[in-house]
Amino acid sequence: MNPPAVPRYNVLGVGVSALSLQQARDLIVGARGATRLGYVCLCTVNGLGEARRDPGFRRILNESWLTTPDGMPVVWMGPPNVERVYGPDLMLAVCDAGRARGLRHYLYGGKPGVAEELGARLSARYPGLLVVGTFTPPFRELDISEMDRLKAEVASARPDIVWVGLGSPKQERFMAGPGRALDAALLVGVGAAFDFLSGRVRQAPRWMQRAGLEWLFRLFTEPRRLGLRYLKTNPIFILRAAAQRLRIRDYPLD
Repeated sequence: MNPPAVPRYNVLGVGVSALSLQQARDLIVGARGATRLGYVCLCTVNGLGEARRDPGFRRILNESWLTTPDGMPVVWMGPPNVERVYGPDLMLAVCDAGRARGLRHYLYGGKPGVAEELGARLSARYPGLLVVGTFTPPFRELDISEMDRLKAEVASARPDIVWVGLGSPKQERFMAGPGRALDAALLVGVGAAFDFLSGRVRQAPRWMQRAGLEWLFRLFTEPRRLGLRYLKTNPIFILRAAAQRLRIRDYPLD
């Protein structure tokens, strides 16, 4: 179910929610007490590249409750009122605003110890925050017994939001697949926010983020892991985005 008040704009066949950080925050906080509304994806250039390669992944993004503009190039492709809805910023904004509503948070993802550290940091930063549970999954997919344990823990903790930090596209596939069985209002995939906000990984300076150069900062800090992703995906995105802007090629939503 998509929030009816949030229109979407087309970026290479993906319907991206046309909203601001404040609007995204308010919609998620407003899910307090609801049941299984769906999942929220954060759309980046890398995610758009994956969506072009894999129609199934494109369908996951298009069937979300929200698919927000996370990368600056995705923002630039939208109408004037669109703002960047960056995973770490969204998580902090929802944690802060949700305290007044008694929003309950569950942290799923990260390497061993990351979710617990993240929960401790968020609770120290926002007194009164309700972090009701954490779960560190193995690198592989959960087996049946592990999934049953996760479902039981979530049902017992009664979270409104399950924050998912598995990295893309793994987290989106989890949210649209096994994650649908979790008893929570929303699952929100925020990827590297777990590492950034727990202090495990440095974030790019704000000026680089605003200029759309965060990828360059991350490339220099993690060249072996991210080199192929950025040096291949970014030029392809530029060509495809230019073709869409010039109406040389159509990318229908499906």
